[in-house]
Amino acid sequence: MVEFEYWWLLGFPLFFGLGWIAARIDIKQIMSESRRLPRSYFRGLNFLLNEQPDKAIEAFIEVVKVDPETVELHFALGSLFRRRGEYDRAIRMHQNLLDRADLGDEQRVVALAELGQDYLKAGILDRAEEVFRKLENSPQAGLARAHLLEIYEQEKDWTRAIDMNRQIDSEPRALAQYYCELAASEAAQSRPERARRHLEQALEANRKCVRASLLFGDLELGSNVDRAIEHWKRIESQSPPYLALAAQRLYEAHQQAGRAEDGLRLLAGYLERYPSLDLLDTVFQHTLEAKGHEEAYKLVRDELRRNPTLLGLDRLLEAQIIAAASPDKRRDLELVRNLVHGHTRRLARYRCETCGFKARQFHWRCPACGGWETYPPRRTEEFDLTP
Repeated sequence: MVEFEYWWLLGFPLFFGLGWIAARIDIKQIMSESRRLPRSYFRGLNFLLNEQPDKAIEAFIEVVKVDPETVELHFALGSLFRRRGEYDRAIRMHQNLLDRADLGDEQRVVALAELGQDYLKAGILDRAEEVFRKLENSPQAGLARAHLLEIYEQEKDWTRAIDMNRQIDSEPRALAQYYCELAASEAAQSRPERARRHLEQALEANRKCVRASLLFGDLELGSNVDRAIEHWKRIESQSPPYLALAAQRLYEAHQQAGRAEDGLRLLAGYLERYPSLDLLDTVFQHTLEAKGHEEAYKLVRDELRRNPTLLGLDRLLEAQIIAAASPDKRRDLELVRNLVHGHTRRLARYRCETCGFKARQFHWRCPACGGWETYPPRRTEEFDLTP
């Protein structure tokens, strides 16, 4: 049995006294520091807690006027102004910081980076570029280069975007898209050889770049139909869902070569292996033109059984309307089809996987978030039906 040491009892008051003294010192320090803070600071905090950001901002501005030493508050206010879209006020706030002679080197770099973001958000791209160029050899270099790349994309300066992409070792999909943009520009100016070189570079950057294969086929179509077809058929090995984007091209190329039936057979095989609303629409229309409403009806009926969709039902009703002998029956079918067609139009959109922005037209770059290849070549109805 451990013998109790009575002298421990004498230690308790001592420990308590030391703790009380330490607490008093901390409290005094806190009270001293809080007295040095302007009353507007606490008013601002109170407004924030009560979800009154406008009044909080005004209170904090008063603090900055009274106590210019509050550097961190300058940063916080500047960022807040930028998020609210008040870019002029954000620029002034960060510029005021940079004008201070007593600002430390580390804080100056941060202030410069914040100012660059203000200019970028405000759309003043030349000044934003100038600021971020100054930061390329600073601790903010990574952020600066990423924003410079964003600027070059907005300016459609694809050559500089390629150089910057290589510096930051960004994803190959974006690099391939830059080369495709250059190729499209050269093709539009009737410079096919330059366009081909850019497309070869795009495929070197990303072998699965479907857009490069599409553009390669477009370039070859005028001189060599078979070679154009081979470029488009290569998409099956790159990413089968994108075959829907090449479907019309493939049919027209086969038709130009006098092999329209082969082209329709090829597309029907794709539809069976890789179901797609856009592919179904293309195959249905050309089957209807080439083989009549009965074959078109059978095609859509079989596809509807395998993959029930409103677009499939819409096309099935279209085939039935064409075949209907009775005017009354045709009117009834048209009434039903109009109801279905109204729903299919709302669902027949592409949706960005990153930000959710919907568009009727397919985009290689999202108009909303600026992401590359964020639009799957599938309509929203197909996503809604995915289990």
